[in-house]
Amino acid sequence: MPETLEEVQPSTAWWRELAAYRELLWTLTLREIRVRYKQAVLGIAWAILQPLSLMVVFTVFFSLFLRIPSDGVPYPLFAFVALLPWSFFNTALTSAIPSLTNNASLVTKVYFPREILPLASILAAAVDFAVAALAFVGLLWYYRVAVTVNLLFVPAVVALQVALTLGVALFFSALNVRYRDVRHALPLLIQLWMFVTPVIYPVSVVPERYRLLYLANPMAGIIDSYRKIVIHGAPPDWSALGLGASVSAVLVVFSWRYFQRAEQTFADII
Repeated sequence: MPETLEEVQPSTAWWRELAAYRELLWTLTLREIRVRYKQAVLGIAWAILQPLSLMVVFTVFFSLFLRIPSDGVPYPLFAFVALLPWSFFNTALTSAIPSLTNNASLVTKVYFPREILPLASILAAAVDFAVAALAFVGLLWYYRVAVTVNLLFVPAVVALQVALTLGVALFFSALNVRYRDVRHALPLLIQLWMFVTPVIYPVSVVPERYRLLYLANPMAGIIDSYRKIVIHGAPPDWSALGLGASVSAVLVVFSWRYFQRAEQTFADII
């Protein structure tokens, strides 16, 4: 196994290299989960409590006080189905973007595909997402939401979200190595991103003339797809999801190439 960057053959396919280091990826993912809930009394229950508490706050302020429409769906259900994937997105980026600088000693001493660090953070956040989904199943049962065959589309939407998250994480984690301001700007960026994503409100409130521009935000189509599939029992809006997938694909390719170029200087400036 190569120990320095220079010993790695440039022709090696990146996916084969990642596969060769799958045990390291698994180890770092487990470490991420353990560190996150170390000495936490409630442990992984926080994965459920965070979106659940936000659902309560959003229901009180945005449904009862501001009367924001929810497309005929009970607002707690309307909010929770969006908060689940959004919490996954938020948690994954918050831990993945500083993952290189947080593991500086590992990056500077041992060779391994550096993509493993942000990817491990994303996989750890996916565990939270899966745990919180159990609470959502209970909410679906409480509101008697029917199970339809369109639920088969959910894995595809999850895969698209993971791809988008990885694209964002690769770009900003590499950028954070050179510019540490990225880490400080991250909470503001994620908060602003949430307000241009239909987490609090439905896509239907966006004026038609701005709809295409709005849906260029991949998370807009992703969140809307979760609602359509899970709550309404309908297939996703393929045009919105296709636009989001196209933007995500371009972002992943661009981010991966930028990450590969920047990776050669990580050990020098981290």
